[in-house]
Amino acid sequence: MFHPISRSTLAATAVATLALAGCSTDAPVTTPTGETTAPLTAVTVVTHDSFAVPDQVLADFEARSGLTVTFVAPGDAGSLVNQLILTKDAPLGDVVYGVDNTFASRAGSEGVFAPYESAAPAAADALAYQAAGLEGLLTAIDFSDVCINIDHTWFADAGLDEPTTLDDLTDPAYSGLLSVPNPATSSPGLAFLMATIAAQGDNWVSYWSDLRSNDVRVVAGWSDAYYSDFSGPSSGGDYPLVVSYASSPPFEVGDDGVSTTSALLDTCFRQVEYAGVLAGAQNPDGAAMVIDWMLSDEFQASLPENMYVYPVSSSVAIPDYWAEHGPLATNPWSLAPSEIDANRDDWINQWTATVID
Repeated sequence: MFHPISRSTLAATAVATLALAGCSTDAPVTTPTGETTAPLTAVTVVTHDSFAVPDQVLADFEARSGLTVTFVAPGDAGSLVNQLILTKDAPLGDVVYGVDNTFASRAGSEGVFAPYESAAPAAADALAYQAAGLEGLLTAIDFSDVCINIDHTWFADAGLDEPTTLDDLTDPAYSGLLSVPNPATSSPGLAFLMATIAAQGDNWVSYWSDLRSNDVRVVAGWSDAYYSDFSGPSSGGDYPLVVSYASSPPFEVGDDGVSTTSALLDTCFRQVEYAGVLAGAQNPDGAAMVIDWMLSDEFQASLPENMYVYPVSSSVAIPDYWAEHGPLATNPWSLAPSEIDANRDDWINQWTATVID
């Protein structure tokens, strides 16, 4: 999941909403003569608990579409996919947003999604981020890079040269300085594991053994690593290296216009978030309208400031300070969705046996 510095109230209402999400009183009723009532006006979006959209952007969409939108947030990206699979015969809603490329193939192989291809103008841009094997089922909405973030002030004060690559992190000079989220429980943690597998190939287990020997700290989730452990300005911890996002440093810019943190761009894994119509949706037409809305200029333009990710639309401008303080990796690490799907569980089990057990 992405930077939840500014959250909507989704998490607070998630439990109550989950109880209602599978049912709708607006469903069309067929009479004995074959006539039906008006089409559905309610649509339920299932998402992760870091989803945030400005109230006005949502209100404008509801006014234009005639839809009433309800959100269900069962947890982070991993929990989201688990819930989609467990409830696929009675889906929690009509459309999902927030399935990322580390989990997309798993959900797709379980038959969670129904076909839909948007004709919105930005759909052409979204094709550049299409998940292989899931064409026509998922639409890319945003992306970011999961990278090691570094606290420059800490290293300057310590008089220690800064690491720049994944290999540097195993150097004893950096022992006890890195905090990472557990890939078994965290989407960015899993993305970082994927980066190390892409970079190290068959030697990735040995690499993590070296990190363990170098006293890497493992925590449950991104927020624990970033807000509790990281020594950056928004935090207060003792770890000057942390797994976060390339888009995190722009939000560490002080009153002087300077960010004391940055992302190590040789350590990044490109993370893409998708939306898709859920198989068995009560309102598939409304679900399609939500996906088109998420590709609109209004929604896409809201992404950097609200969910701290990059929009897929080429017609939306990125805030100027992002270009300076949050550049993307030129050559991020990546793995094919089919490779991830075939190996994800084994990789996590091997990682756990190497780093935790």
